Amino acid sequence: MKPIVKTIASQPSWVVRNRNMELAVTKLGGQMAPVTFGRNTSSPVRPYYISPWQGEGQRIDDPVLVPLRGDFFCLPFGDNLTPVKGKRHVCHGQPASRKWSFRGLEERGGVTKFTLSMKTTILQGSVTKTFFLVDGHNVVYTRHLLEGYKGALSLGHHATLALPEKEGSVLISTSRFDLGLTCPVLVGDPAQGGYQSFAPGKKFKSLSRVPLLWKDEPFGDCTAFPVRKGFSDILGLFKKPGRTPAWTTAVNTVDGYLWFSMKDAALLPATVFWISNCGLYAPPLCGRNRCVGLEDVCGFLAVGGAESARPNTATRAGFPTAVKLSPRRPTAVHYIQGAVKVSKDFGRVKTVHFGPGEATFVSEKGKKVAVPVAHEFLKDEAPA
Repeated sequence: MKPIVKTIASQPSWVVRNRNMELAVTKLGGQMAPVTFGRNTSSPVRPYYISPWQGEGQRIDDPVLVPLRGDFFCLPFGDNLTPVKGKRHVCHGQPASRKWSFRGLEERGGVTKFTLSMKTTILQGSVTKTFFLVDGHNVVYTRHLLEGYKGALSLGHHATLALPEKEGSVLISTSRFDLGLTCPVLVGDPAQGGYQSFAPGKKFKSLSRVPLLWKDEPFGDCTAFPVRKGFSDILGLFKKPGRTPAWTTAVNTVDGYLWFSMKDAALLPATVFWISNCGLYAPPLCGRNRCVGLEDVCGFLAVGGAESARPNTATRAGFPTAVKLSPRRPTAVHYIQGAVKVSKDFGRVKTVHFGPGEATFVSEKGKKVAVPVAHEFLKDEAPA
């Protein structure tokens, strides 16, 4: 089997589908969007962001911004302004911005398996990217197999969601976190066309009370987006592993859906929020980038590979910010993303109950929605 190849929002992309799902993956950067959940229903869901500069023909110096959309895998994760062992990496590493190669597409027993690969040149090694779609599951299961790499590296996923214009219309929840941090370096530097609202390098315990720069408004709410138009910010939530998957949810009250991600916090202990609300003015963003990244990673926020491999605030609190890779032992990174339609008044997710092959999302209003999801996949089991 071969995937459909078509140009979507200026980027040549592979398109793969089953009965209820369709996903497009760019050849450049392996960035996943658009993704249609519930394509066989009267109200399909497309939650991911696609940057507005596609097709404008601008010169873009940062290669990850060229196709910027949806979810993609980063190695090393972060800005990477500081060289790692004398080597300078592009923002979020080559897997997020170089061309991938098609390796295979097969359907067996209700599971569609789509595989890509890349050999990286700055880091010596290879990445095999595999997507799994399961009939009846509105879920994308992803596995990245890392082979040949040596050393401690930041890595992870960069899921980026589209936001409606209405302020506070997307409600964010996560499983319990143990440490909250704002970015230790400037995210929005006015000298470079950017503005931020967070006080840098601050700890916090609640998403509803994140330290701000302003004396007359010392705390900001980060449980609903978009908010604070004209600013761009980054925060990180660090979690200890538990018996059930760590999770993040976003309930869109305008379009009526619930997006979710699931991870193993033993491998990906951090969730980094990239909160971009028209606060970056350098090209190609030009003050029009409105999205939220909900990025499950092992890294010191989005600073980069060098800072993540050194002792830092998170490691001193007991949280790893780099994964030790060995050329003698492949490392597999499993990840789950999905979406389900809910009523516009469903409310913010309060908790998630996990059963065999199923997760039930419970809102603060007591509303419930159960979805088929093979969360056992996070422990290296097959998705079906």
